[in-house]
Amino acid sequence: MSGGSGMDGGPRSVIVVGAGIVGLSTAWFLQERGVDVTVVDRSGVAAGASWGNAGWVSPALTAPLNSPSVLREGLRALADPAAPLHIPVRADTALARFLLRFAANCRPSAWERAVRANAILNDEAIETFDVLVSNGVDAPVTDTSLAVAFRDAGHAELFLTELNHLRSTGQQLHVETLTGAALHEQVPLASSNVAAVVNVSGQRFVDPGRFTHALGFAVAERGATMLSGEVCRVSGSRDGALLELRDRELLRGDAVVLATGAWLPALTGRRIRVGLQAGRGYSFTVPVDRALPGPVYLPEARVACTPYRGGLRVAGTMEFRRPSEPLAQRRIDAIIASATPLLDGVRWTERTDAWVGPRPVTDDGKPLIGQLASAMYVAGGHGMWGLAHGPATGRLLAEQIVTGKQPEAVRPFDPLRGRGRATPTEVLTLPL
Repeated sequence: MSGGSGMDGGPRSVIVVGAGIVGLSTAWFLQERGVDVTVVDRSGVAAGASWGNAGWVSPALTAPLNSPSVLREGLRALADPAAPLHIPVRADTALARFLLRFAANCRPSAWERAVRANAILNDEAIETFDVLVSNGVDAPVTDTSLAVAFRDAGHAELFLTELNHLRSTGQQLHVETLTGAALHEQVPLASSNVAAVVNVSGQRFVDPGRFTHALGFAVAERGATMLSGEVCRVSGSRDGALLELRDRELLRGDAVVLATGAWLPALTGRRIRVGLQAGRGYSFTVPVDRALPGPVYLPEARVACTPYRGGLRVAGTMEFRRPSEPLAQRRIDAIIASATPLLDGVRWTERTDAWVGPRPVTDDGKPLIGQLASAMYVAGGHGMWGLAHGPATGRLLAEQIVTGKQPEAVRPFDPLRGRGRATPTEVLTLPL
């Protein structure tokens, strides 16, 4: 790939670092605008959080994590290692700083700002998946309603109140509360402990690994160069971007996009003031006695269940640990313990595909999308909603890169929010 700007001032070539749903979506929409793309990932397509998540494309449930209720839950979690939100008690100054800022952003006003900012991603979520599928991404996207099951009917009413915050942003929501026979028809696995189900229609789900691999294949088929390698140096200037890969040749392009998820801070250094930590999620697959017609969320246990290859993918936990730490079996056990009282007909002991993956969580509930420095862009920090918001992010960022203009809707996601704009030249370096 060679540098050099196009005749209209836009980039001819862009290097995308990260082959998850966010990076690949950005690559695809750049290709739509005629840009030559190279995609680099140290482990390959869908090697991180894009493989093992619940697969929901669910605008109705993409509330930012920094809500007052999560703060209360986090304080309780310090004394309960089996809690859905797990914060390890250890000497980690970076995590401590993040948690303090996250707690400060759990005010209702800060949460509502994040809800309003994220509304653009919710508005475009389903449409951008449709664009990808109708233009060659060969993976099914299933229309569905999403059942939110509660042990306590009073909690269902509180959930409906939270949904009204999303309605206030203009999002169209169609919900109904189910009890009795209607509840069990919608959720055949519900136990007698489930008192009410809030059924939210107009949602989608996918097999996340299959979809991301299909997107990667489509990007490659359209002419992208796909490379595996570890990035050890990134630089950008008015002359373009330069990447140094360990034990490989230098890569040059007109611009670079950093879309490395929870590993983003390693490439951005201290340039970004918004805190970002790995909020690790766990999942596994179990066989079931009765098939579910669609996904089920158990908010009191913070467990998501999705029909998956004839069984059920069960996902849960927000664990603030380093991205590369090994899977902790006790977190799987905690998910099972919290979900078992609410579900019947699930063969927990026959589980397979145990997985842990890091999700990039920001301290203010808003992702990082936009320009970091000359010829350098960032896309990440979506927390649990990287899959749902990945294609919309890719389309918005591709517009900014090609036109050189920041879309108004993306301004709340500016990676340099809270500080001055980028200098003409910025060099960011990984430890060698």
